[in-house]
Amino acid sequence: MANVKIAVIVGSLRKDSFSRKVAKALMSLAPAGLTLEEVDIGQLAMFNQDFDDEGITPAPWTTFRETMKQYTGVLFVTPEYNRSVPPVLKNALDVGSRPYGQSIWNGKPGAVVSVSPGGLSAFGANHHLRQSLVFLNVLTMQQPE
Repeated sequence: MANVKIAVIVGSLRKDSFSRKVAKALMSLAPAGLTLEEVDIGQLAMFNQDFDDEGITPAPWTTFRETMKQYTGVLFVTPEYNRSVPPVLKNALDVGSRPYGQSIWNGKPGAVVSVSPGGLSAFGANHHLRQSLVFLNVLTMQQPE
Protein backbone atom coordinates (compact mmCIF):
# COMPACT_ATOMS: atom_id res chain seq x y z
CA MET A 1 0.00 0.00 0.00
CA ALA A 2 1.33 3.43 -0.92
CA ASN A 3 1.95 5.97 1.80
CA VAL A 4 -0.87 8.51 2.08
CA LYS A 5 0.18 12.00 3.13
CA ILE A 6 -2.28 14.18 5.03
CA ALA A 7 -1.67 17.84 5.81
CA VAL A 8 -2.56 18.88 9.34
CA ILE A 9 -3.56 22.52 9.60
CA VAL A 10 -3.84 23.89 13.11
CA GLY A 11 -6.01 26.97 13.52
CA SER A 12 -4.10 28.28 16.53
CA LEU A 13 -0.73 29.97 16.52
CA ARG A 14 -0.08 29.30 20.22
CA LYS A 15 2.68 26.73 20.64
CA ASP A 16 0.91 25.08 23.59
CA SER A 17 -2.70 25.46 22.45
CA PHE A 18 -5.21 22.69 23.03
CA SER A 19 -5.59 22.42 19.27
CA ARG A 20 -1.87 21.90 18.72
CA LYS A 21 -1.75 19.28 21.48
CA VAL A 22 -4.67 17.38 19.95
CA ALA A 23 -3.08 17.63 16.48
CA LYS A 24 0.21 16.22 17.79
CA ALA A 25 -1.61 13.38 19.55
CA LEU A 26 -3.49 12.51 16.36
CA MET A 27 -0.28 12.63 14.31
CA SER A 28 1.38 10.24 16.76
CA LEU A 29 -1.49 7.76 16.39
CA ALA A 30 -1.34 7.51 12.59
CA PRO A 31 -1.04 3.90 11.44
CA ALA A 32 1.61 2.66 9.04
CA GLY A 33 0.96 3.90 5.54
CA LEU A 34 -0.55 7.17 6.75
CA THR A 35 1.69 10.19 7.28
CA LEU A 36 0.27 13.26 9.00
CA GLU A 37 2.42 16.40 8.78
CA GLU A 38 1.66 19.85 10.13
CA VAL A 39 1.71 22.61 7.53
CA ASP A 40 2.47 25.99 9.07
CA ILE A 41 0.02 28.79 8.26
CA GLY A 42 1.38 31.41 10.65
CA GLN A 43 3.58 33.14 8.07
CA LEU A 44 0.86 33.77 5.48
CA ALA A 45 0.23 37.46 4.84
CA MET A 46 -3.42 38.42 5.02
CA PHE A 47 -5.21 37.65 1.78
CA ASN A 48 -5.37 40.51 -0.71
CA GLN A 49 -6.47 39.71 -4.26
CA ASP A 50 -4.26 42.53 -5.56
CA PHE A 51 -1.12 40.50 -4.76
CA ASP A 52 -2.04 37.80 -7.29
CA ASP A 53 -3.58 40.24 -9.77
CA GLU A 54 -0.47 42.43 -9.82
CA GLY A 55 2.04 39.56 -9.86
CA ILE A 56 3.49 40.38 -6.43
CA THR A 57 2.39 37.17 -4.73
CA PRO A 58 4.11 36.85 -1.32
CA ALA A 59 6.65 34.02 -1.23
CA PRO A 60 4.94 32.30 1.74
CA TRP A 61 1.71 32.11 -0.30
CA THR A 62 3.51 30.40 -3.17
CA THR A 63 5.30 28.02 -0.80
CA PHE A 64 2.04 27.16 0.95
CA ARG A 65 0.19 26.53 -2.31
CA GLU A 66 2.97 24.33 -3.69
CA THR A 67 3.41 22.44 -0.40
CA MET A 68 -0.29 21.65 -0.16
CA LYS A 69 -0.30 20.05 -3.63
CA GLN A 70 1.77 17.13 -2.30
CA TYR A 71 -0.92 16.07 0.19
CA THR A 72 -3.80 13.71 -0.52
CA GLY A 73 -6.07 15.22 2.14
CA VAL A 74 -6.31 17.70 4.98
CA LEU A 75 -7.05 17.43 8.69
CA PHE A 76 -8.14 20.77 10.16
CA VAL A 77 -7.77 21.13 13.93
CA THR A 78 -9.29 24.34 15.18
CA PRO A 79 -10.23 26.23 18.30
CA GLU A 80 -13.26 28.50 18.37
CA TYR A 81 -12.94 32.27 18.37
CA ASN A 82 -16.25 34.10 18.87
CA ARG A 83 -18.31 31.21 17.43
CA SER A 84 -16.14 31.00 14.32
CA VAL A 85 -12.74 29.93 13.08
CA PRO A 86 -9.61 31.90 13.94
CA PRO A 87 -8.56 34.49 11.36
CA VAL A 88 -5.31 32.63 10.61
CA LEU A 89 -7.27 29.57 9.50
CA LYS A 90 -9.76 31.52 7.39
CA ASN A 91 -6.82 33.34 5.80
CA ALA A 92 -5.18 30.02 4.87
CA LEU A 93 -8.43 28.90 3.23
CA ASP A 94 -8.60 32.14 1.25
CA VAL A 95 -4.93 32.09 0.18
CA GLY A 96 -5.25 28.47 -0.93
CA SER A 97 -8.43 29.12 -2.90
CA ARG A 98 -6.78 31.55 -5.31
CA PRO A 99 -5.88 32.45 -8.01
CA TYR A 100 -9.39 31.77 -9.26
CA GLY A 101 -9.64 28.32 -10.82
CA GLN A 102 -6.43 27.09 -9.14
CA SER A 103 -7.69 26.25 -5.65
CA ILE A 104 -5.46 23.84 -3.73
CA TRP A 105 -8.54 22.61 -1.86
CA ASN A 106 -10.67 21.45 -4.80
CA GLY A 107 -11.60 17.79 -4.47
CA LYS A 108 -9.34 17.00 -1.50
CA PRO A 109 -10.83 14.88 1.26
CA GLY A 110 -10.85 16.64 4.60
CA ALA A 111 -11.71 16.21 8.24
CA VAL A 112 -12.46 18.70 10.98
CA VAL A 113 -11.57 18.40 14.65
CA SER A 114 -12.65 21.28 16.85
CA VAL A 115 -11.16 21.76 20.28
CA SER A 116 -12.32 23.75 23.27
CA PRO A 117 -12.25 23.40 27.04
CA GLY A 118 -15.91 24.56 26.95
CA GLY A 119 -18.98 22.38 26.92
CA LEU A 120 -19.82 22.92 23.24
CA SER A 121 -16.39 21.69 22.07
CA ALA A 122 -16.02 24.52 19.55
CA PHE A 123 -19.22 23.57 17.74
CA GLY A 124 -19.51 27.07 16.23
CA ALA A 125 -16.05 26.88 14.66
CA ASN A 126 -16.65 23.34 13.46
CA HIS A 127 -19.92 24.29 11.79
CA HIS A 128 -18.57 27.51 10.26
CA LEU A 129 -15.46 25.76 8.90
CA ARG A 130 -17.59 23.03 7.33
CA GLN A 131 -19.64 25.70 5.54
CA SER A 132 -16.48 27.11 3.97
CA LEU A 133 -15.21 23.64 3.07
CA VAL A 134 -18.44 22.83 1.20
CA PHE A 135 -17.93 25.90 -0.98
CA LEU A 136 -14.24 25.03 -1.52
CA ASN A 137 -15.19 21.45 -2.56
CA VAL A 138 -13.28 19.82 0.30
CA LEU A 139 -14.94 16.44 0.71
CA THR A 140 -15.91 15.90 4.35
CA MET A 141 -18.18 13.33 5.93
CA GLN A 142 -21.49 14.87 6.88
CA GLN A 143 -22.23 12.39 9.63
CA PRO A 144 -21.51 11.83 12.44
CA GLU A 145 -21.45 15.50 13.28
